[in-house]
Amino acid sequence: MKIHEYQAKEVLKEFGVPVPDGGLAKTPDEAREIAERLGGTVVVKAQIHAGGRGKGGGVKIAKTPDEAHEFANDILGMQLVTHQTGPEGQKVKQVWIEQGTEIERELYLGIVLDREQSRLVIMASQDGGMDIEEVAANTPERILKETVDPSVGLLRFQASRLAFGLGLEGDQQKQGVRFINALYQAYSATDCSLAEINPMVITKDGDVVALDAKMNFDDNALLRHKDIFELRDTDEEDPLEVEASKFDLNYIKLDGEVGCMVNGAGLAMATMDIVKYAGSSPANFLDVGGGTNVERVKNAFRILMSDKDVKAVLINIFGGIVRCDRVAEGVVQALHSLSVDLPIVVRIQGTNAEEGAKILEESDLEFRVARELKEAAEGVVEAVKSTA
Repeated sequence: MKIHEYQAKEVLKEFGVPVPDGGLAKTPDEAREIAERLGGTVVVKAQIHAGGRGKGGGVKIAKTPDEAHEFANDILGMQLVTHQTGPEGQKVKQVWIEQGTEIERELYLGIVLDREQSRLVIMASQDGGMDIEEVAANTPERILKETVDPSVGLLRFQASRLAFGLGLEGDQQKQGVRFINALYQAYSATDCSLAEINPMVITKDGDVVALDAKMNFDDNALLRHKDIFELRDTDEEDPLEVEASKFDLNYIKLDGEVGCMVNGAGLAMATMDIVKYAGSSPANFLDVGGGTNVERVKNAFRILMSDKDVKAVLINIFGGIVRCDRVAEGVVQALHSLSVDLPIVVRIQGTNAEEGAKILEESDLEFRVARELKEAAEGVVEAVKSTA
């Protein structure tokens, strides 16, 4: 789950990460009031779940409250396009009015989970303000890394080594160590999957401050963090993904034309790969889980059919925990209650697979039943081409 910059800063502030003062505005008048309260120069920042806002015109510096009003009026309601939103952009519904900061240096600091090592990796670079992917591609030696064993936690010498590597000395080095430790504590305590400060700045007064903040959270851990879950902004998410989450379906919208309904994340990934290999592209990732039943299948199909890009559907079920004949019965019942006029290819394997295939073949619905995944993928791609 993603949250906005201003929300991330509120979370980080609770753990001792220094952030500039600011306020949230949903109207130009509110922006002026906040600018008057803060005094001096302020920054008007669009709040959407995407980076690159400044390049897209979503971040502007206002020297007076009237300018803050003007810039907020320009930004609010705009369809902000960045390299992370895609060409369609994202509508801006709120802006963060932040106290202006006199910047001496811009640095980068981030924490991610390295799944191969089962360790947290803290990354730091003196090339703050740039896309870290660009730095990694062009000058990887500029990125410092410390791997943290979660059973031990971040050690002081690791934080010190990162701070020195960032070129911090004296009091700034001490501030940097405190900053890194505070960010690590925030990451661990809230079950983050990503925490990124870009830029982390050194002000002209010598302070170390988080000028921007990005935090993503592990969806599976949100039940332990009701306060974090309340920060969710569904307006920033794909409507179909929001709808799927209501029924505990794991759905991610993609840009292909084959609707995929699969039980199990690994099988879903393999299904998407083989659809691509067969000559088409998946329109989604949809994992209906191990406890497949009529209602789950029905809701899954309803969501698939809501995607106008879907030209054919591939159902790929492996019956391990669930029996294939019960899955087949659920598919038939679900489709009888829905208006589905697209080609459907079904491949089921596992417990009672033959019985399940027989139920599908003997139904009054027009399925194409495949025994092998390669056959299923080629069949659904053929169906897409015939539909086109």
